[in-house]
Amino acid sequence: MNGLARAMALAGGAVLTALILLVCVSVLGRGLNTFLHSGLGEGLLGGFAQTLLDTGVGPILGDFEVVEAGIAFAIFAFIPICQISASHATVDVFTGLLPPAVNRVIQAVVELIFALVLVLIAWRLYEGMLSKMSYNETTFLLQFPIWWAYAASLFAAVVGAIVGCYMAVVRIFEMMLGRALIATAGGADH
Repeated sequence: MNGLARAMALAGGAVLTALILLVCVSVLGRGLNTFLHSGLGEGLLGGFAQTLLDTGVGPILGDFEVVEAGIAFAIFAFIPICQISASHATVDVFTGLLPPAVNRVIQAVVELIFALVLVLIAWRLYEGMLSKMSYNETTFLLQFPIWWAYAASLFAAVVGAIVGCYMAVVRIFEMMLGRALIATAGGADH
C-alpha cells in the first residue's frame, strides 16, 4: 500500500509540474502576444513582430481546461500518501490531553469515517463520469470529452479509497491490540 500511495503521489506531482509549465508557457505567450501587438513592439521589431504573430505566438488554447482537469487528478492523487502517512492537518487541542488508548479509538473512528467518505466520493465520481459519457459532453475550446477528466480523477479516487479502507483496518487493529502498527507522520498540527 505504501508503494501504491507513493506511486500516486509521484504521478500527481508529475501532472502538477506539467501544469505549472503549461501555465508558465501560456502566460509568457500571452504577454509576448500583447507586446507584439503594442505600438512599442511594432516600433521596435517592425515587420518581425507580425512574422512572430503569424507563427502563432500567444496563449495556449484551452490551457484552463487542461489545468482544471489536471488539478482534479492531482488532488485525488495526493490523498493516498496523506492517508497512509497520517499527514492530514490535525487539531489536537483536546485530544493531546487524552490517554493513548482513547486517542487510538478516536483515530480508528476518524479513519473509518474517512474511508467511507473516500468510497462515497469514488462512487459519485463514477456516477458523474457515466453521466458525462452518456451526454457526450466536451470542453468548450479543446472539445475533449469531459469524462476523460472524470476517469483520471476516478482512478486516483479509487486508489485513495483503497488506501483509506486499508488504513481504517490498520487503525482498528491498533485500537484492539493497544499498540501502533504503522507510525503516524504527524500532520500539520494546529
